[in-house]
Amino acid sequence: MCSVLANQFATRAWWREARARFELVASPPVVQEAGVGDPQAARDRRATLESLAVIHPSDSSEVLVRQLTPSRGLPGKAAQDAAHIASAVENGIECLVTWNLRHIANVANASKIDQVCLDSGYRPTIICTPAQLMEE
Repeated sequence: MCSVLANQFATRAWWREARARFELVASPPVVQEAGVGDPQAARDRRATLESLAVIHPSDSSEVLVRQLTPSRGLPGKAAQDAAHIASAVENGIECLVTWNLRHIANVANASKIDQVCLDSGYRPTIICTPAQLMEE
């Protein structure tokens, strides 16, 4: 439980600082995920995302999603995570910030994800957690 609270604290701090330091965008999977869970928390997350531009995948996005799953970087059950990565990569997003350590911000998957992106003609995005991106 302590790590969940620490992550929430780091995320709130990152959001306060990030608006001044970065051009923030969201992908459709992020907007969708923001509405899940505790109703008040979902409203708060959605309110935070309201002012952000939403990047959309191109028609060729599905090709990159298929390349990322199941055996080239992410498991088949992670298609939504692959869509999130594909949206960032196709839109030239420099840094994808996430707490999804299972599939996205996972060092075991990073080189595979990067290689799929390169093989597909895209520059990989940097994937990190809010805590990793915060300046000390």
